[in-house]
Amino acid sequence: MDVQAIKRTFGIIGTDPELDRAIGIAAQVAATDLTVLIMGESGTGKDVFPKIIHQNSARKHGQYFAVNCGAIPEGTIDSELFGHEKGSFTGAVNERKGYFEIADKGTLFLDEVGELPLSTQARLLRVLENGEFIRVGGSKVMKTDVRIVAATNVDLPLAIEKGRFREDLYYRLNTIPIHIPALRERKGDIPLLFRKFAADFAERNHIPPITMTPEAMQMMENYRWDGNVRQLKNVTEQISIMETDRNITAETLAKYLPNRVPSALPVLLPHDDSMDSVSERDLLYRVLFDMKKDIAELRAQVNNMTNGRPMEQNYVQTNPVTQIGDTVVTRVNQSEPEVAEPEFTEFIPAEETHYGAVSTGSTATIPETLSLEHHEKEMIIKALEAHRGKRKDAAKALGISERTLYRKINEYGIDL
Repeated sequence: MDVQAIKRTFGIIGTDPELDRAIGIAAQVAATDLTVLIMGESGTGKDVFPKIIHQNSARKHGQYFAVNCGAIPEGTIDSELFGHEKGSFTGAVNERKGYFEIADKGTLFLDEVGELPLSTQARLLRVLENGEFIRVGGSKVMKTDVRIVAATNVDLPLAIEKGRFREDLYYRLNTIPIHIPALRERKGDIPLLFRKFAADFAERNHIPPITMTPEAMQMMENYRWDGNVRQLKNVTEQISIMETDRNITAETLAKYLPNRVPSALPVLLPHDDSMDSVSERDLLYRVLFDMKKDIAELRAQVNNMTNGRPMEQNYVQTNPVTQIGDTVVTRVNQSEPEVAEPEFTEFIPAEETHYGAVSTGSTATIPETLSLEHHEKEMIIKALEAHRGKRKDAAKALGISERTLYRKINEYGIDL
């Protein structure tokens, strides 16, 4: 059977050369018993190709079973595929044949084979190598003669690197690989598919079919279609039932196309707080360095005042002024004495540790806290004041993320 005859038989729409090549490979390999691995994104129509292979093979009069490996719970998938003996587990009141036993002399399509647990992969490998398997809870080795066609949208080489798929099983399944092109790789087929879906839906629901303006059709051809043919069909049917105007413009079409950053399907990325943790660590280092510098300056100031002059008077230099945290401290110069009172911008609670006090006739204290949280809070407040409450600019000045700054503001109860 040639490619065009297969398209008519199985209702395949499209003229893309890569699609025709995939159909040609399926038809050519159908006469053999070689294992076939079909690869492609979700929604590309991978389930049609096992049927092409089965119907054009010598096994076409045998059983054909399609099994979605990702939809069967891990605890029961061995029983589903290989069967089980009576009493092998709770609820096994009778023995049961598995798909490999039922599909003997036929074809078994394992969809989403990349989702199989490792223990089941080992059993599958044995079936592929010598056609032998053992029922769950049994001890008798059984034989089967079944043609395996597998499909996946998972990057199996990557899964092998991560230890989620057996390398030896991959090479057994990948005897004949067939790649199904994504819809965005066959843009010329989008108008054909749209008209087919619109006409079929209109006929089933007894409504006029929708059409697209040239601008809208151009938008459809340029769209990424992460869900491929399945997504195109869903969007077409959704517009057909929702819109009263049967000639769809680009503005109308845009409402039905998700506006998202292009990405491959399906991908689930784990949450990573590394950036936040690095930023917080940098902030802590900065606070510690500032504290060390402040303490060193304070200690030197106290030593100068203690060794150089009586404690009754503080002699300060008129020009240089050092700010330690929020406390303004003047440096001592014995050659140009001038009496001055220390300035304070805030008082430290009594329970917090102070590094020192300098007394005159009236007691003057240089407050300094060793609380890490206190210094961190002060730095955040200063940054916010310097940038007039703009969190984004303040976070950039502090070297932390805006998300971390927002959390710190709530943690310390800072009023903006």
